[in-house]
Order: sequence, then C-alpha cells, then structure tokens
Amino acid sequence: MKFLASQVSYFLNDSQSRQNIGALAKYLAFLGAVVTLYSVMFHFIMGYSEGRYFSWITGFYWTLTVMTTLGFGDITFESDLGRAFSVLVLISGVFLLLVMLPFAFIRYFYAPWLEAQIHAESPRSVPPDVSDHVIICTYDTIAPNLIKRLDHSGIAYYVIEPDPAKSAQLFRKGVSVVNGKIDSRITYERMRAKEARMVFANCEDTANTNITLTVREVAPHVPIAAIAADEDSIDILELSGATHVLPLKQRLGEHLAHRINAGGERTHVIGKLEDWRVIEFTVQDTKLAGKKIRDTRIREKTGVNIIGVWERGRLIPAADPNARLSDFSVPLGVGTVEQIESLEKLLKTDKPASKSVLILGGGKVGRAAAQTLKQENITVYMVEREPLRQENIGAVPDRLTIGDAADRDTLMKGGLMESSIVIVSTNDDAVNIYLSVYCRRLNPNVRIISRITHDRNIEAIHRAGADFVLSYAPLGAESVLSLIQGRDPVVMGEGVEFFTVPVPRALSGKTLRDSRIGEMTGLIVLDIMAAGDTIANPPPEFVFPRNSQMHVLGTAEQLHDFKKFFS
Repeated sequence: MKFLASQVSYFLNDSQSRQNIGALAKYLAFLGAVVTLYSVMFHFIMGYSEGRYFSWITGFYWTLTVMTTLGFGDITFESDLGRAFSVLVLISGVFLLLVMLPFAFIRYFYAPWLEAQIHAESPRSVPPDVSDHVIICTYDTIAPNLIKRLDHSGIAYYVIEPDPAKSAQLFRKGVSVVNGKIDSRITYERMRAKEARMVFANCEDTANTNITLTVREVAPHVPIAAIAADEDSIDILELSGATHVLPLKQRLGEHLAHRINAGGERTHVIGKLEDWRVIEFTVQDTKLAGKKIRDTRIREKTGVNIIGVWERGRLIPAADPNARLSDFSVPLGVGTVEQIESLEKLLKTDKPASKSVLILGGGKVGRAAAQTLKQENITVYMVEREPLRQENIGAVPDRLTIGDAADRDTLMKGGLMESSIVIVSTNDDAVNIYLSVYCRRLNPNVRIISRITHDRNIEAIHRAGADFVLSYAPLGAESVLSLIQGRDPVVMGEGVEFFTVPVPRALSGKTLRDSRIGEMTGLIVLDIMAAGDTIANPPPEFVFPRNSQMHVLGTAEQLHDFKKFFS
C-alpha cells in the first residue's frame, strides 16, 4: 500500500501527468458526445425511414455494438438511409474506439503510470540512520569496480542517478542507488552528505566543479575526491573545494611508464605497508635470469622475499621455489628500504633495463608516460595519428612520427625495431588489442605495456600479446579506496588488486603454511595486523592470531574463493 501510495502521489503531483490526464479526459468526453449523438440519430432515422421505435437504452446499445464491431445483428436497418448511417457509425467507431482510444490511453495514462511506478521504485533518499558512507555521483566505468571494493571492505555507498528508469534498473541489480540530480542541494541533503565518509565526483570536469560547490553548501567539511580530465581543471576543482583531485589519465600514463623498469634502476616500488615496500624488479640481462627462485638466494643475500612472479601478464604466487626465472619474468617482492637497496646492488648490470621506449598514442595518457620517462633520461619515441596533436605533444618525445600505427612503415619509422618496450596508450580498447597483436608479430622480443578502459578486455589483450595491462577503472577505484582507508595506493593491474580482509575463525591458530591460502585461492598474503602490530611478509611458520586482519593481493574472484573456502 505504501508503494502504491507513492506511485499515486508522484503521478498526481507531476505537472505533465496532470496535463496528460486532462487530455485523456477531453478525448473521453468527445467520445461520449459522439456516442450520444449517434444514439439520438438512431432514434430519428429508425422512426423516419422504417417506422420503428426503441428505448433510449436500446439506442446506446445499438451504437456501441456497431462502433465496437461486435455486430450482434438483433437490431438492424433495412432502408438505404439506415444502412448508410450504420456504415458511418461503423467507420467512425473503428477509428475512434479501436485506433484512437488505445493510443490515447497508452500515451496519456498507461505510459505515465509506468513511469510513476518506476520512479516510485527507485529510492530518493538514504535511510535516516545511514552515516560514514561513500557518495558516488554517477555510475561510470569506475563505479562498478569501486562498489565491489567497498563491499569487500564493508563500507556503505550510494550512487546518484538522475534518470528514474536507469535508477530503478540499478536498484533491481542490487546497487545502492538514489534518484536525484547531481547538481541539486536537495539531493545531497537527502544523501546525508554531512554524515558521509567521502563524496566521489566522477563526472566531467565542469560537472565536478558544480558538484563540489553544491556539496560544500550542504557539508562544508566532508572530504571530496574529484576526477580531473584536464590539467587546467586541477586548480579550479581545488579552488571549488575539492579535498583530493585525481588526474587519473595522467596517473595512468605515469603508472604505465613505471611498470617497464626502464633505465638504470631495476626495482620499482608499487606500494607501501608502514616500513615495508612492495616492489617489482626485472631479471633480464642479470645473473639471476635462468635460475630457480631457490638458487637466487635473494632472501638470504638481501632480505627481500619473493611473493609472486609476473609471467607474461599473469601473477603467479611464488609457492614453488623450484620455479625458474626467465628473461621476461618480473618477480614481486616485499622488503624494507635498506633491503631493496641491497637488491638493487645485486641486480646491478652494465646493460640498462631498456634502451628506448616506443609510445603509440599521443593523448593525455601517452604524453604523461612520455614525460615520466624523459625525467628518467630514457629515450622516447612516439607515434601519433592526429597531426593536430603535434602542438600539444611538443618536444617531449625524442622523435615524433605522425601517421597510423596500424601501418607497417609508420611503425618501423617510429622505432619499433629500435625499442625494447612498447606502450600502447590509445583510448580505444579494440585499437590497443589490434596494435598489440601487430607489434608482437613484427617484433616477438619486444615487451608490450598496454592500457584498457573496460576490464572485460583484459583477457583479449593478453591473448593479443601484451605483457602488462593497466586499466583505467581499477586505477580510479584504488585511488579512491586508498584515500578512504588512509593508505598509499597499490596499483598492480591485470585485475590484481589490494584487499584488507579479516582473518576467518577457521584460520585462527593455524600456520600460514597449513592454511594453504595461496594454493587454494591464489591470494598472496602481504602482512598480518593484530593487537596494533603489523607482521609484514610473514614466514610460513607464522600462526594466525585471533581477531586479526591481513592485507592480500589477488583478483576479486580469488577473494570470493577465499571467503567461500574459509567462511
């Protein structure tokens, strides 16, 4: 009854619905007048042409049976005038009752009623007891990934959707959604923005500026994280009141550049855990290439523990010490700053990790990657299809080639055979997949780093030959979640993410080795937090204490398996 009352209330209070009801009422009145007129004419024509007389009820009865084409045949005209009148009533009835009436009913009543039903189904405010939640301003490519991460972390969220139909559709899918306008003060009052943990403005730069100003009117102190597509928008968003501005495309380019381990340094820090660091390092052209993990003795010599190995874009837990490291292996390790410096000395070689890098695509992501690499004194080549971007690119790359990267001559001229690494940074997933296949075919030994926008294309681009993949959506989700949790972001890529999970009761009192977490789920345990202490890189003999938490690396599917096995 409450749902029905909300439908009726919205239907009657909406100005357009009231206009529709008025139009339908006018048509029904016109239709009633026509039926009355035909009934009166029936009496006069029947009496004048045939000398028969019937009651007024019979006149209405005859008119309706003819207009609706029922045609019972119990009352009929025998004169030509009467039959001509019957044809007129029949034709007008087909048009007015069988054609116009259903159309008018659907257009002016049924469709608005369905819209009212959809609108009533979608919530327009959060429950009054909700607090410490995250407000997501639109359901974009980042939102599904962020929602999944928030659910895993036990953090409440609500998405704003201005379209009632889309809002109801998201609501049916299980998304916590509220129907409202993103630039309306009333929306954020209904969203309880004052009690929120954070507002995530993930629309266009102009809309994010409006959102920030509107939220500041309602909640002056709530943290606001806003996406900035253009560098010029960073200052504007900060002046508008954004607490954190996230230039994600620029950060994506920087992370693409960092993932290649180019230049003289072999190690790269991808995350911090108090005094510990999570790192990646390359073994190509070092004395570790071709050795088993056991034979490298990295932990004995430096203190760094290998917890996983990237093999052609797949993160494999380092559960087998007899696994052999190839030139394309990129081990993942945990250690302190001093231990990482010792590892860097162990990996030191006269041959740099990369002599030059070729970037395909000179957009925001490609330019950010080029600028990052140039700061490390690495030779950068770039291929860009649009001549108009040449002015924006400027003199950042050492060599710029204007042309289509799908053309063999353009790739060769751009420096494919001179480079050991290719960064594919266009904004089209299909193009990136195509270019990965093409570069791998032309230069089988090149290392390919690619970006994608949609997670569903990760498998396809790996099959195309990419060694590493970074996705825009997980980067945005990790950037926001790290701000919410007050930690440094850990950007892995390949669908691998950083999770904080409570240690299940089933594991309390068991050792890390006996738990078989890596073997059963593929998750990598980074540290254990208990009683205010953090045990980073726990040994196999470590016993899980009660009421503890741990940081793990893995995919969402692996985390789902973990909860299923150990719940």
